[in-house]
Amino acid sequence: MRNVSSLFSEKYLHQTYSYAEYLALMNQVVAEQRTTGPKQTPELAEYTRLNQYRMNRLNKTVVLSQELQQLIYQIEAPQTWYLLTEAWCGDAAQSAPVIAKVAAMNPHLTLRLLLRDEHPEIMDAYLTHGGRSIPKLIALDTDGNELFSWGPRPVALQEIMLEYKKNPTVPYKEFAEEVQRWYNADKTQTIQYELAELLKVIFVKSDVK
Repeated sequence: MRNVSSLFSEKYLHQTYSYAEYLALMNQVVAEQRTTGPKQTPELAEYTRLNQYRMNRLNKTVVLSQELQQLIYQIEAPQTWYLLTEAWCGDAAQSAPVIAKVAAMNPHLTLRLLLRDEHPEIMDAYLTHGGRSIPKLIALDTDGNELFSWGPRPVALQEIMLEYKKNPTVPYKEFAEEVQRWYNADKTQTIQYELAELLKVIFVKSDVK
């Protein structure tokens, strides 16, 4: 378990958002037909609009599994969960509502969302195959010890993504539609399973202590 308290300090940690504040930010940028981050294009603005719709839908429809709920209730010490994201990120739109619902179930959990491009030092400490892939979830205890990290997407989908990058057989737009169909069929079950497995590891480590 590594200590990353210096990384998540005032030196590197700039503006953070509660989930409600992040949703308000999404509403604002969609109303202004833009997105978050320095790169502004009509395509990214459209992705952001679609993400807002998907997040609003998931906020209403996500139901956490009994196993995950039971694990959440077992958390007895404060944790802070940091989620690196951007409004244009389609994968973040699928996972953030689930992560937010998990955090809302236990008062010991505090969720803060960070914009990737405003936090390069933190992002660069959590690269995926050398890339700044988001979303990225990092869970810390009160001493700044990293309990776990997750992201940028469920493992099975990450493997599909890596295979596509090695051998792009269709245009990216078609591939993105395939990814969306994967998420629709999965109904957040895989991310819930993976979060449950990560929480189990925390409890095992606590028992060892």
